[in-house]
Amino acid sequence: MKRLFVLFFLLCAAHYSYSQTATVKGTIVDTLNQLHLSNAVIMLLHAQDSTLYKFGRSDESGKFSIPELKEGKYVLVVSYPTFADYADTLSLSANAVKQLGNIALIQKSKLLNEVVVQQKIAAIKMKGDTTEYNAASFKTRENASVEELLKILPGIEVNAKGEIKAQGESVQKVLVDGEEFFGDDPTLVTKNLKANMVDKVQLYDKKSDQAAFTGVDDGQRSKTINIQLKEDSKKGYFGKVALGYGTEGYHDNQVMFNYFKGKKKISAYGIFSSTGKVGLNWQDKDKYGLGTDEFSINEDGDFDFMWRGDELDSWDGRYNGNGYPTVQTGGVHYNDKWDRDRQRVNTNYKLMNLSVKGSDANNSQTLLGNDSTYYNESTGDFKNHIFRNRIDGDYEWQYDSSSSFRVMVDGTLDHKNSTNYNTSSTRLNDEMKNSGTRMTTNIADIGSLNSNIFWRKKFKKPRRTMSFNFSENYQQNKGAGNVDATTTFYRPGLPDSVKILDQYKVSNSDMLNLVGNLTYTEPISKNGTITATYGFNWLNSNSNRLSYNDSGNGKYTDLDSLYSNDYNVTSFTNKVGLSYGYTKDKIRISFGGSAGLSDFTQEDQFRNHTYNRQFVNYYPRAVFRYNFSQYRRFSFTYNGNTEQPRIDALQPLVVNDNPLFITIGNPDLKPSFNNRFNASFNDYKVLSKRSIWVSLGYNFILNSFGNRSVIDKGGVTTSQTVNINGNQTGWFNFSFNWETPIWDLRIGPGGRMNYTKNLNYTQGILVNTHTYNPGLNISVSKYEEKKYEFYLRFDANYNASVSSLKTNVQPNYWNYYIEGSSTIMFPAKIDLRTELEYNLRQRTSVFTSNNNVAIVNASLTKRIGKKDDIIFGVSVNDLLNQNVGITRSIYSNNISESRRTTIQRYFLLTFSWNFSKFGGSTAANEENK
Repeated sequence: MKRLFVLFFLLCAAHYSYSQTATVKGTIVDTLNQLHLSNAVIMLLHAQDSTLYKFGRSDESGKFSIPELKEGKYVLVVSYPTFADYADTLSLSANAVKQLGNIALIQKSKLLNEVVVQQKIAAIKMKGDTTEYNAASFKTRENASVEELLKILPGIEVNAKGEIKAQGESVQKVLVDGEEFFGDDPTLVTKNLKANMVDKVQLYDKKSDQAAFTGVDDGQRSKTINIQLKEDSKKGYFGKVALGYGTEGYHDNQVMFNYFKGKKKISAYGIFSSTGKVGLNWQDKDKYGLGTDEFSINEDGDFDFMWRGDELDSWDGRYNGNGYPTVQTGGVHYNDKWDRDRQRVNTNYKLMNLSVKGSDANNSQTLLGNDSTYYNESTGDFKNHIFRNRIDGDYEWQYDSSSSFRVMVDGTLDHKNSTNYNTSSTRLNDEMKNSGTRMTTNIADIGSLNSNIFWRKKFKKPRRTMSFNFSENYQQNKGAGNVDATTTFYRPGLPDSVKILDQYKVSNSDMLNLVGNLTYTEPISKNGTITATYGFNWLNSNSNRLSYNDSGNGKYTDLDSLYSNDYNVTSFTNKVGLSYGYTKDKIRISFGGSAGLSDFTQEDQFRNHTYNRQFVNYYPRAVFRYNFSQYRRFSFTYNGNTEQPRIDALQPLVVNDNPLFITIGNPDLKPSFNNRFNASFNDYKVLSKRSIWVSLGYNFILNSFGNRSVIDKGGVTTSQTVNINGNQTGWFNFSFNWETPIWDLRIGPGGRMNYTKNLNYTQGILVNTHTYNPGLNISVSKYEEKKYEFYLRFDANYNASVSSLKTNVQPNYWNYYIEGSSTIMFPAKIDLRTELEYNLRQRTSVFTSNNNVAIVNASLTKRIGKKDDIIFGVSVNDLLNQNVGITRSIYSNNISESRRTTIQRYFLLTFSWNFSKFGGSTAANEENK
């Protein structure tokens, strides 16, 4: 391992070489008043192509110094608000110190409200909350991707996984010309679009749709990047074909085609892969309600009903790194605007055929009182398959200057089947309590159809608006499967009895949810606005689950009423809300809330019982935000909300899919109330690329949903959801990022502290568990055009947990994580890329095995063609063959460690071809014009 680190750091260190440098100095003054101008922007551009080389600012006395400059010819540009830009050429020789003296700026006759750099050589433009980068001012290699362009933009970071941070915050959306691209999966944009197609990159905090429409700031923000394409790139086509075949049958094949004509975009892609790296990141899954079946009330006072499916099938249809995947997936995207951009349409269709198979092993401990501990060991094999179709459409019509109408529709059809085989054993201290095997099979068809209608109206009076939203959500699940389990129970030293479970289970569920909301905003002063809302929510859900025993003739016709149910839930909610918002200069304040009266009826049609519930939900909110400057702000938020119990926790049904873990519903559950406080501070300086981000928060819950579990003498756990007071969490996070003047290294230290207090009942005893997770990290990165790039991150995290049941058992341990990547761009267009992920987990009295894992990936590629559009390569995944999926978990009085099969070492031969034609000529010819 030492050799590995030495090799990795030598590759990074080999990039550096000593060179003689020059320095430019001067003073910025006002021509009219001869005043020294501080914080003026001084930029040096390459004279040959006007791309940005280096920049800085003048100090309080107007002086500036830009050191460590290479020999060559440059264009010096000075910019200062309300003054005309200054531009001049200069030549620098090695070791020269260029003294420019006073540089006088001329004041403009008309003030501008934005910082403007001369159009021909613009690099960065700031207006309001938007930072705009001129892509032409940032040089990338031939045929570089958008991801490579983002890496060299000031204030933007992209790690080895393609995750993007900007100004210290995670980027949540990447748009193309203001529109989502294939369901808002950022990697489809950053890895497939080319940098030479980009005109501008815009970075901003996207407001919520309601805030953008009403003009009333609700404090909600999402960091967003918008890629604006060149006009020539909107007339033609481009695409990519990538093929990869390797050892052990691994393959990775991709094709993408994009056609642009004005504002019309048509795209298609296909992926056939077994590497688990592409085609599986369907990030818009939550938007279509394909989660788990949980019924609750959201922060707006509306019912949330998400889909669980059948208890036999816990797989959510995605690959999460567990097992060996094989995927065939593809999609088609269409987007267009017409009628002077007053009408637009955006549609997507996707299909996916995914198979995953593998195995896992789990060791867990359940701490009890009186120095007793239950130990459980289990191993399993699984085989899952899903075939998914999904379509969505979005149409908007701005039929006059003050009104708009929007319709969104989506639908999904899933066909899933899964098989799981599991063996397990349980001990109480050193005494065997049970052992057994269990096999489950399940086939399910799941469908959904969702629609939303929006109407919005702005009146002549500023901030006076009205909007109406109506949504429909329908979901259906039909499934059937078998449970076949054999469990042996032990008395001291000997088997005592055997229990066999052989059942066929059928489930049929459907749900229809209709929601309407009316919102009106009225300005009551120059800076104050009141928002009034009314809404209704109607929900009807049916769940039918029948369990059949073998009748003795191989047919399952004997109904087991204990494990069967036929449940209907109907609810209707009326909700009203009122809030006040105040905005003036740098201050934004809002407070208010809503309340909803709900009638809730549960019908146990199988047992002829009806449960009626009526309750009031409260949702207070408060937001305070202070903007010290455009990129420095402080915010404080409070949110309180009532949460209703899940349907599966309420209904009095006994679930025996796992005969060693029985769950029982609790119709007496009360609603819980969550209180969440959060404060954050952000500070970012564009030109020095320095960012600070600090966040802290606290959450406590009244009547939270806890767990009451009892383990009998045979080791069988019976669990039920109950209300508990006292659960709470707290957190503190910070990050700091800047670029050093030496070698232009980007350095980013950070840290966190998380605390959790969790209460549950075990064997009738209230168990209080405190968990602490402090951690520190630091990252270093650098990009040198056409030469090299590298990224290195080190994390140190401490995990500590103390349970009131056994204070002497403390599974405390350190976990270290090192992530690194480097790319060397050799002559002859040869690139060498290496990636490292090194996990070091401390051994403890509870976790005794060696869990240190080093994953090294590498690739060597050769680019050919006039535009480097053809690439041949060879790559290796997990060079040291150490990739073992390991997860540790500490929750309440339960401690567990699991291992899973995952993709290990393989070699791959690759070929890729990037093709394009824009504006009636090839991309190459376009750039030569």
